[in-house]
Amino acid sequence: MKVAAALARFELRRYLVGGLLWLPASVLPLAGGLILQQLFDHLVAGRVPLLLCAAFAGIELVRGVTIVIAWTYGDYWWSAAAALLRANVLRSVLAGRGRAPRSPGEGLSRLRDDTGDVVQFVDESVPLAGAVLFSTAALTIMASIDPAVTLVLVLPVIAVGVLSRLLNRTIRRLHRHSRALGAAVTGHLGEIFGGVLAIKTAGAEEAALERLRRHNRLRREAAVKDRLATDLLDAATGATAEISIGLVLLLAAPAMRRGDFTVGDLALFTTYVGWLTALPRTIGVIMSRMPQAGVSVERLTQLMGPEEDLSRDTGARLHRDHPAAPRPAHDDPLRVLRARGLTTGHGLHGVDLEVRRGSFTVITGAVGSGKTTLVRALLGLEPLTSGTIHWNGGPVTDPGRFLVPGRTAYVGQVPRLFSASLRENLLLGRPADHLERALELAAFDRDLAGMPDGLDTVVGPRGVRLSGGQAQRVAAARALVRTPDLLVVDDLSSALDVETERQLWERITGACTLLVVSHRPAVLARADQVIVLDRGRVTGRGRLEELLETCPEMRRLWSLTPLEEPRPSAGARAAAIQADAPGDHGDHPSSRLTVTD
Repeated sequence: MKVAAALARFELRRYLVGGLLWLPASVLPLAGGLILQQLFDHLVAGRVPLLLCAAFAGIELVRGVTIVIAWTYGDYWWSAAAALLRANVLRSVLAGRGRAPRSPGEGLSRLRDDTGDVVQFVDESVPLAGAVLFSTAALTIMASIDPAVTLVLVLPVIAVGVLSRLLNRTIRRLHRHSRALGAAVTGHLGEIFGGVLAIKTAGAEEAALERLRRHNRLRREAAVKDRLATDLLDAATGATAEISIGLVLLLAAPAMRRGDFTVGDLALFTTYVGWLTALPRTIGVIMSRMPQAGVSVERLTQLMGPEEDLSRDTGARLHRDHPAAPRPAHDDPLRVLRARGLTTGHGLHGVDLEVRRGSFTVITGAVGSGKTTLVRALLGLEPLTSGTIHWNGGPVTDPGRFLVPGRTAYVGQVPRLFSASLRENLLLGRPADHLERALELAAFDRDLAGMPDGLDTVVGPRGVRLSGGQAQRVAAARALVRTPDLLVVDDLSSALDVETERQLWERITGACTLLVVSHRPAVLARADQVIVLDRGRVTGRGRLEELLETCPEMRRLWSLTPLEEPRPSAGARAAAIQADAPGDHGDHPSSRLTVTD
């Protein structure tokens, strides 16, 4: 209920105005019933009141127009409220505070279906208000005509309330099970589409389809049970309302014989009874949706951090003229970034880090040493259990929202590209002011010149039309377009040949401050500072030549470098860089240390 109340307050003006627009659609039948009462009494008396006929037709016309206006206006609030929930969940997951869904399909299921359930439950309060207002006025009018007959109409509401209370727990359990199995289906579909090549080469098409059939069968059975429970409550609500109509007719017959109940009164009662069923039906719908909304809130909250609010208003809006969110200010350019005692629940223990403007810092270590975890924790993509981060001496309390473009930019291990043009992948909505410079820095200018469509080249799903090295450099260019003060790179040159790698680091060094995860000798040789991690702890810090003399872990890693890998000597970094043997300008798997995460 807390989430429902917060959503009702979100865009409160639109919510209230939308509700007020719906009220005439619910209240106008009151006037229609009174007009029908007079109309039938006149007809019994042998008169044909054309004015009353015109008035009834006019009321129905006004009601129809009101419904169209209310529906059009209220749709904005519905979409905006759903967008608010989705934005909060995505913000928590992307900032590393929440728990990512097990598969993209499951995430889509929760963001699509569960947000719809929550918003739909809140939206039911609008027809409820109109039904209560109509029922109060209608029962008052009807009680003034015949209190005994009116009393019968209260019974459906009581019956629906008791039945809904009995079915609440069952509906919640069935709905949770149905949603979980639905997410399993969408998740498996996503895995099939993502692994088409693996399935085909393994000859596993029939096995993949059989598993999908099994998921669908279980989902279908659960969905039928869930829908059956909900429809049972709806049917019971409708049945009690229909029974009440029959009771009204039975009780009204003796009064009509005595002359205490006119034909016009009967027309009014039967008209109002049809509309009065909206109240128990609406109550029934709300009662059935309440456990469903509770399950949906629970499923969405599971994706968020423990202290975060699902319905918090963070400024998400759908106005076309709403000003864009302000970009991070550039009035505090990086001078020094310090981290002290960084500790996570995934193997990082009290790591200290200092990165000064213009420096080249490399983090290296063996498999599982925590290199990727360190940079992700620094950027707020991995939750910290302890530790502090300072930007130019000022504390960074929420790195996931502070260390973003253009303060920082991040290039991950696996390039994430979309099935769109190169231009769209590089800019992602940003202006193209620094695009040409970014492509040059990322050593992608020669590759681009060889593409007939240039920046309009479509890269295909996940960039499949590009080689591994091209995809890595496109990801680097995308980060550089944001002109960050600090560029954080995780194993950028793993798919590059030696010559392309040399060009890349020559161009990118000095363009911005660099924090790089790498095991490549050419990168280690260029670094102003190398930080060696071993099982989540810093075991060495300094220049490469110093570490090869003082750090046993660095010497061990260095000894594992394949003989064909060009390695700088411990005494001359410049000579080491020149020792990189030239190769063809292309993208080939290059030799590497066997120390990657």
